[in-house]
Amino acid sequence: MEHRTAEATVTVTRDGRPLAGQEVTVAQREHRFRFGCTGFEFVDLANGAGTGRDEALAGEWLELFNMATLPFYWGRFEPERGRPDTRRLLATARWLVDRGCTVKGHPLAWHTVTADWLRELPTEEIARVQRDRITREVADFAGVIDTWDVINEVVIMPIFDRDDNGITRLCRDVGRIPLVRMVFDAARAANPHATLLLNDFDMSAAYECLIEGVLAAGVRIDALGLQSHMHQGYWGEEKTLGILDRFARYGLPIHFTETTIVSGHLMPPEIVDLNDYQIPDWPTTPEGEQRQADEIVRHYRTLLSHPSVQAVTYWGISDGGWLGAPGGFLRADGSRKPSYEALHGLIKGEWWLPPTTLVADEQGRVRFRGFLGSYELSAAGGTTTLRLDAPGEVALDAAL
Repeated sequence: MEHRTAEATVTVTRDGRPLAGQEVTVAQREHRFRFGCTGFEFVDLANGAGTGRDEALAGEWLELFNMATLPFYWGRFEPERGRPDTRRLLATARWLVDRGCTVKGHPLAWHTVTADWLRELPTEEIARVQRDRITREVADFAGVIDTWDVINEVVIMPIFDRDDNGITRLCRDVGRIPLVRMVFDAARAANPHATLLLNDFDMSAAYECLIEGVLAAGVRIDALGLQSHMHQGYWGEEKTLGILDRFARYGLPIHFTETTIVSGHLMPPEIVDLNDYQIPDWPTTPEGEQRQADEIVRHYRTLLSHPSVQAVTYWGISDGGWLGAPGGFLRADGSRKPSYEALHGLIKGEWWLPPTTLVADEQGRVRFRGFLGSYELSAAGGTTTLRLDAPGEVALDAAL
């Protein structure tokens, strides 16, 4: 994990003089790495309609995560043309930012859960309103949401045949790469400082071909999104690292955007489209919970071991989310599973520096090793903050 940590030498001064021989306490306050999860659950709470259970859920969530994904599925965000859900989502995003979280919007363009009213429009009009929609959202949320899954699952988009929708028709007519260019150009123009992702579940060579074509066409992508819904079983270290190496060769940061590991029975392997597995009840089990905890630790260790990975987003803190699966860190009643404790033991344990008291040398220097992120330093009745932003040895000054 050397690429995740820094060896810091901090010279501590007060009124310009080194605090030689004095006790200095250093404590980590934030990870630079983005440990993410969906924040869909907090829309009501952030808008004054939450319950006590929502408050408790938020407390558990904030103890683990520092990045939230909010839902911008067009069919739910703007089911009636011209009446977007901007106010509630903006309040939710601000609520999360106020609690120290980075917020990502997901997605700006997707053929699933898209607006039904697009079906009535000619293709040229769909293209125009898609551009306008992206411009509106990215501009309205700039400074609060500056990270976006711009377009989702383009590999399957033009051949998707589950329902008639305007975005599949648009992609089929204009082509994958021109559509990616169009939506990225619109998002970039609306917020030049945003981090813009291309996101997909297809880990085959087809996604690599799409990425290569998009990059060859001169489209600027800031990060690649790789989904990992493991309802049919944990991928394992070898497969995960193989996927990471394949996609890291493009020289772009990688976000594992949608991770799920279940604590109940596994979905049958013959299921091709995960959406086809619809059952009335998918319970968590004691044996499954122990398996999930072990696999969560292995998965997060594997991802952080790879220097290209900048963020991991888990797809729901609680059981009963997508497909009703027992994929959360909390059971349906809100109680913690072993996987919660296991991940907490990494994020706020093994990978975290608790308050640590050191003694400054004769030049007022203290040395410590920590994961990249922000730290609080206290000595002689004063407190300041500092950041470790790059791995390796670093020399810093801390004036109290």
